[in-house]
Amino acid sequence: MSDISNSSYIKFLIKSGITSFLQNEPNNFYSINSKKTVSPILNKVNDITNINDLELYIKNYTNCNLKKQAKNTVIGAGNTKANIMLIGEAPGAEEDKIGEPFVGAAGQLLNKMLAAIKIERNSIYITNIIPWRPPNNRPPSSDEILQCLPFVQRHIEIISPKLILLLGSTAAKAILTTTFSVSKLRGRWHEYKSINFTKRIKCLVTYHPAFLLRSPNYKKQSWEDLKTFQKKIFDENL
Repeated sequence: MSDISNSSYIKFLIKSGITSFLQNEPNNFYSINSKKTVSPILNKVNDITNINDLELYIKNYTNCNLKKQAKNTVIGAGNTKANIMLIGEAPGAEEDKIGEPFVGAAGQLLNKMLAAIKIERNSIYITNIIPWRPPNNRPPSSDEILQCLPFVQRHIEIISPKLILLLGSTAAKAILTTTFSVSKLRGRWHEYKSINFTKRIKCLVTYHPAFLLRSPNYKKQSWEDLKTFQKKIFDENL
């Protein structure tokens, strides 16, 4: 087929409403609105010392295929000097659309859970293990978790909270480096520790709000976890 024929055919396809073609790799629909770039000095995540640079670093990261299918990078939200940090799994459809964690149905339930133990959402910091929405809200793969784990580890090191609430199995397994389920991990305190961070942070595991929406019979256990978390906040005078 000649170049002229190719050109005519492509114009015909565009007029027909076709905007993309099947290929071996997913089309990259992600676009960065900010014109800011990461400093050349920050060539690895451990060089980063503040949330703004971490956000730019993650937005410019290109080695995770999840980013190509996402609309937004969902970094975190809340008080960057908070004593309390919540870590979930990954953005859902609403989070991907808006660019903030826990704004969909699970986020509404989380707000009620926090209010029940008298925590104001804007007083804490919330993030996820994965900053991009997995297709169809599927669980992130082990490879995807390993790729993104340095981001959330740096998050913890920069925020340096005194307490962490881990929401769901993905967060619990990644942060605590364990294969145990939420049911085995909840009900007792754990410690977060890493090679680059000498501080040890107390962590409590509970069910993810999205899981509670699907399985409301677990809400009683979640409420017990929240009361344990509230008591620790009181004991630590946070």
